[in-house]
Amino acid sequence: MRRERLQIFLKENLLTLLTISGVIIGIVLGIGLRAVPAEGEKWSPRDVSYISFIGDLFLRMLKALILPLIITSLISAVGSLDLSLSGKIGGRAVLYYITTTIMAVILGIVLVVVVQPGKGADASSGNITAETRNVTTTDTLLDLVRNMFSPNLVQACLQQYQTVLTPPKDNPNEPDLNLWSVSGKYTDGMNIIGLVVAAIVFGIALSALKEEVLIVLKFFQQFSHATMKVTGWVIWLSPIGVLFLITAKLLEMDDLGVVFGKLGLYFAVTAGGILFHGFVILPALFFIFTRQNPVRFVGNMSQAIATAFGTSSSSATLPVTMQCLEEKNNIDPRVSRFVLPIGATINMDGTALYEAVAAIFIAQLRGLSLSFGNIVAISITATAASIGAAGIPQAGLVTLVMVLDTVGLPAEDVSLIIAVDWLLDRFRTVVNVLGDSYGAAIVAHYSQKELTAIPTNESNGKVQRNSMGQSSETVLFEERL
Repeated sequence: MRRERLQIFLKENLLTLLTISGVIIGIVLGIGLRAVPAEGEKWSPRDVSYISFIGDLFLRMLKALILPLIITSLISAVGSLDLSLSGKIGGRAVLYYITTTIMAVILGIVLVVVVQPGKGADASSGNITAETRNVTTTDTLLDLVRNMFSPNLVQACLQQYQTVLTPPKDNPNEPDLNLWSVSGKYTDGMNIIGLVVAAIVFGIALSALKEEVLIVLKFFQQFSHATMKVTGWVIWLSPIGVLFLITAKLLEMDDLGVVFGKLGLYFAVTAGGILFHGFVILPALFFIFTRQNPVRFVGNMSQAIATAFGTSSSSATLPVTMQCLEEKNNIDPRVSRFVLPIGATINMDGTALYEAVAAIFIAQLRGLSLSFGNIVAISITATAASIGAAGIPQAGLVTLVMVLDTVGLPAEDVSLIIAVDWLLDRFRTVVNVLGDSYGAAIVAHYSQKELTAIPTNESNGKVQRNSMGQSSETVLFEERL
């Protein structure tokens, strides 16, 4: 009996166990390989690129699934729901995401103000150059809104709009950014928030037209099923991909001692706050609202957690997150495929907490005394910045610039924490993904009655068929004709 249970457990959780093993082996291998070169030397960038090659291929495959997954999932999910229910589900999701983000920011501020990791720390730890750009809070928020309404959806698949500030020609060192000229450019990177808005609007249109466009809705539903099938194939590569990604990242680091040395207390406060929010506060909210076991829920999400840690991208982890929610936690696909893409775009609890802590830490490091008004401004800006952060590796480092601007700190101060940001980025990505997942589960719980009242053509992503072999969608379509 025990052997049978063990076999069933291994069969159901083999991929998760392999992925977690990949993370552990990657860490051990990365630390071990750092000792291979002679003392004073380190692995060359070319050698590291060879080691990361397989991991990069895995990451590229995951990223390739983002566009078809978001578009088809959102259109099919919204299109199959009643318009009033779509509004309720969307409203519940946004309310949850905003609430938990604010809670994360408050937690981070309390921790950094109480512990004060910047007092007595060495500011010389930031001798690493960081890529920054001049930006204001207003411009960043306006760019977020502009990208929501993309003028070219094909371009939105490849680029997003970004405001560019140029100093006056007669005074190139002008410190006041408000006196700089403003222009715009398109930078490489998928405009996910624009695609999400377009897909939701198109889905609402399909829902409003109902019988007139059933064949179009069926196309997107079947396309979504096919995308999830390909996702399943790619996910089986995650143990190997994650292993090589983590190994290569450890070999890239100049000095592992920096993490536990000059920036040790900052790292401990930030990582501790992020993990406390993700594994204590969010599970507590989940239990309060659903009365379900959060430990079992997190255990079922372990595949997505390991992938998030390895890829450091909530968007790239989206296919895995969706599969874990639907197949292991039995969340209605109509909710998960509607809520998760929105969450991956606007819900960044880990990023919001990190940016609040980082800004106050740098202010403490520089000996800047912050008033209550400064702290409130940081909390508001960190919340807004997290919404505008792209779901890509170290995107929070870019939006941190606008948080620093609220307390009058230069963009270059980002370099003070960049030495440990690569590792913190993995922790906050894990919490971002967990926050999205808990949100989908809570929204699904409160939408059960409405969902039950609506006949579904899907059962965990599978088309139901009658005794004649026809899908329920086909029968419904023929009847309405």
